[in-house]
Amino acid sequence: MRPRSRHILAAAAVQLGTLVTFVAAASGVAAAHVEYVTDADNGDPIAFLTSALSDPVVVLALGAGGLAVVGTMAGYLRVQPLRADVAAIRRALVDYADLLPWLLRLSIGLPMVGAGFAGYLFTPLVTAADTGVPVRLFGVAVGFALLFGLATRFVAGVALASYLALLPVHPSLFFAFEYVAGLLAIVIVGGGRPSADHVIARLAANDETVYSRFDPFYRRIAVPAGEALDPYRRYVPTVVRIGMGIVFAYLALAEKLLAPNQALAVVEQYGLSTLLPVPPELWVLGAAVTELFLGVLLVAGLFTRAASTAAFVVFTTTLFGLADDPVLAHISLFGLVSVLLVTGAGPFSADLAVFRSPNERGAPEMGPDAVRTAASGGSGASGTPRSVERSADRDPGDADR
Repeated sequence: MRPRSRHILAAAAVQLGTLVTFVAAASGVAAAHVEYVTDADNGDPIAFLTSALSDPVVVLALGAGGLAVVGTMAGYLRVQPLRADVAAIRRALVDYADLLPWLLRLSIGLPMVGAGFAGYLFTPLVTAADTGVPVRLFGVAVGFALLFGLATRFVAGVALASYLALLPVHPSLFFAFEYVAGLLAIVIVGGGRPSADHVIARLAANDETVYSRFDPFYRRIAVPAGEALDPYRRYVPTVVRIGMGIVFAYLALAEKLLAPNQALAVVEQYGLSTLLPVPPELWVLGAAVTELFLGVLLVAGLFTRAASTAAFVVFTTTLFGLADDPVLAHISLFGLVSVLLVTGAGPFSADLAVFRSPNERGAPEMGPDAVRTAASGGSGASGTPRSVERSADRDPGDADR
């Protein structure tokens, strides 16, 4: 392909991608947690789809949008423009890999504290009145322990076990399924640094400290636990990616396609058809298709960072578009898609096969367990794993070879 033609196609791909992003963002206003802002009945999904798909405007808009997205993806794979830019962005994001445990703790700890003070368990759909669990104490205790990074793996494990045990009793907890991915990831990576676990482990590793003489936990439990879980650290991006994909797909099905009246009520409640004068059915189907498509991309691990960026846009537009949608309920979602921006797709992903990108694997960039390293006597002071430094020194074109 001639250089001039290549640049023209690259420019066209960028422009088309910008248009698709705008359309996805507009649809995102009606996306996310419909259950949080309306009490309307579910409605008949078959009747809704039959009526919506009989409208030529809806069909043409969805068809054009789908072709635009698929065309943009195919064009990018064919031309692969902006290689150096993409590689530079990847290297910059990978440099934050040593902070992933902290990011995970913030992503789950902050909304847990907020949920505790607000009086709900994981999701606003399960309140203190709905369960015998001491919701406020549980949320605040778990949240602050995660934020401080104190007994991180144990606390995350307790929270994860509690969620799974209560899920059959309160199926509405599935609307906050991202907690499963986030808590499991924290169990795997531990507290990292900065964290109370890391500080205490450094005390335990120093034979000159008073604490090291009666250390009851870190050398006996934290170090063996870290050694046992280390082989699974490389799968953290996969865990987060699949968990977020399931969340998106579930929201598309449970809150839009299978409960169209709720979604239509949101469109009417917030005057979205006035914002963009299209049929209300197009708003609902556009949001559902956007979420479902993002979910499929994340589960498959295809265009993971691009899908995560689109998800970030969807969450942001939702917060501005739906004034009653609780901000706290989205912090975990924001945090986990940010994790994927740093790690990429991880193992078992289409990105590895399509782009053959070394820093999409997520494995070496995760680095060692900082707490275990400190408790074992290591310095634990390096902010960047050596594998990340090697990745940063890689030639800009390597990421797309």
